[in-house]
Amino acid sequence: MEYRLLGRSGCVVSSFALGTMTFGAETPEDEAHRQLDHYVEVGGTLIDTADVYSDNGSEKIVGRWIGSKPPSFLETLVVATKGRFQSARGPNGRGLSRKHLDQALNASLQRLGVETIDLYQLHSYDPLTPIEETLTFVSDAIRAGKVRYLGLSNFTAWQLQQAIDTATFRQLPAPVTLQPQYNLLAREIEWEIVPCCQAAGLGLLPWSPLGGGWLTGKYIRDEPPSGPTRLGEDPERGVEAFGRRNPRQQTWDVLAVLKQVANGRTVSTAQVALAWLVDRPTVTSVILGTRTLEQLKENLAAAEIHLSEEETEAIDAVSAPYTADYPYGGPGTQQRSRRVADPAS
Repeated sequence: MEYRLLGRSGCVVSSFALGTMTFGAETPEDEAHRQLDHYVEVGGTLIDTADVYSDNGSEKIVGRWIGSKPPSFLETLVVATKGRFQSARGPNGRGLSRKHLDQALNASLQRLGVETIDLYQLHSYDPLTPIEETLTFVSDAIRAGKVRYLGLSNFTAWQLQQAIDTATFRQLPAPVTLQPQYNLLAREIEWEIVPCCQAAGLGLLPWSPLGGGWLTGKYIRDEPPSGPTRLGEDPERGVEAFGRRNPRQQTWDVLAVLKQVANGRTVSTAQVALAWLVDRPTVTSVILGTRTLEQLKENLAAAEIHLSEEETEAIDAVSAPYTADYPYGGPGTQQRSRRVADPAS
């Protein structure tokens, strides 16, 4: 396992994080605890959850696991959770207001059984709450010892920049990470969000690194999946919907190149996809969300893989997101290395 700084902070985390969205839903508690034990045994340190995962069941499972360990065990972990969505009754049961976040944060602390959450992430933007109110609450929570670092999730580039600028102007703690969807079938964040994070020094914590299972290579063209997978239960589920990905020729072209690289290394396509992602610019830690311990072990093996320049270029080329010429291919996008005429000539 490799280790990296958590964005602009001095906190160190493992390059692969353990996501716990399946805990309490597709993954029963005993299996979840086995995953957590194995993850820590191989050097993993960053555990990511949220108050709405499995109707707060995920936090409870992680909390009971932490509670089964010696008190000093927490020193080896970086625990991250999120607040924003419906976690209480009534009109103030969601959002990024001081009232809701205060309730949500205290409830998460209780479920996790900890005094401090290392990385508290705003699960998405709230257009109804002034960003100053949200950032001031997080600042107060940091001073109170309830939170160590602020992270964002699912923010667009302008929302991210607004949070950064407001924190800077108001002299409030700024976010250190952003958690977005990012994988070989969803690279659009490279247009504006990644450059924004690079400029501000934020680290990326990509979710859905395997595109909901697509990049494992287990799906067959024009054959909707069936069986124990999430898409087998609902082929049109979320961002990984079969009807959304299957008609795209690029989906199958990406899988073909992944398979070619994987065969040359005698590894799985999933491991190649994860190795590509973990070495992308600004990526701090890739969040692995697995149903079983076996899946987790296979995915963690990607920590030992670094692709060659030729392999990376081939994967980059086939997975490049389509865009019209303007504005992403128009003025202002020229290579910075292009020579400028000598003013004296």
